[in-house]
Amino acid sequence: MARTPLGHVMGDPGLEEAIRAAGGVTELARQVGISQPSVSNWSRVPADRVVAVEAATGVSRALLRPDLYAEATAGLDDTAAARAQEYTLLAALLAKAPDAALLARLARLRGDGTPLGSAHAALAAGAAATDADDVEHEYFDLFIGIGRGELLPYASYYLTGFLHERPLARLRGDLDALGIERVEGRSEPEDNAALLCEIMAGLIAGEFAAPIERQQQFFDRHMAPWIGRFFADLEEAKAAKFFRAVGAIGRVFIDIETRAFALPE
Repeated sequence: MARTPLGHVMGDPGLEEAIRAAGGVTELARQVGISQPSVSNWSRVPADRVVAVEAATGVSRALLRPDLYAEATAGLDDTAAARAQEYTLLAALLAKAPDAALLARLARLRGDGTPLGSAHAALAAGAAATDADDVEHEYFDLFIGIGRGELLPYASYYLTGFLHERPLARLRGDLDALGIERVEGRSEPEDNAALLCEIMAGLIAGEFAAPIERQQQFFDRHMAPWIGRFFADLEEAKAAKFFRAVGAIGRVFIDIETRAFALPE
């Protein structure tokens, strides 16, 4: 159970999360560049400190001050918010190698006794034990390589053995229906694991003009048939060290999502 920092007024969820993410009141004050007593006297994050706290801790401004940034969290319950955050985390870790600032935030993650919590704890330990240069080399070996990386995180490849195949065409049709346009000049196929996780996070958070049932439709059509296998492969990849825990988080989380979507309404 997390301990209450001495001298801190309890009650505001956003402030509590920022303190937890920073590693305590003193550390949050240091990262933001103000005195520890100032933070101890906060009852919530002041409006003029929201951006600085978000940058320092990785806690979104919508969580820090939902009264000021209500759109992003409107209608989300705790489970939906946690799911969106998990997809966002996976998307960020797969899109590019994490930099030193992200590694520092990941090192402060806390786990629990659940399989997903244990995977989070392993990710934190991995982040604390590496540096940005090593992770960048690992990312290159896994996903880019000389010629190609050890893994190809694309739906078309996992489902057909080739890139730019029918799964990509189906995905493009659904993205068009959601009003998501391809970024001009981007050569990477849209059926990559990072983008699919990012889209799921957006669907959960209500960022697209789509009914809630589109979450399951998108997951069933574009993720369930292959992405669990990809995360299992990432967990066992020869080049994976830090990313072994990323694979474990993805594998466990996708299994949770698959079982949850299978439950009768």
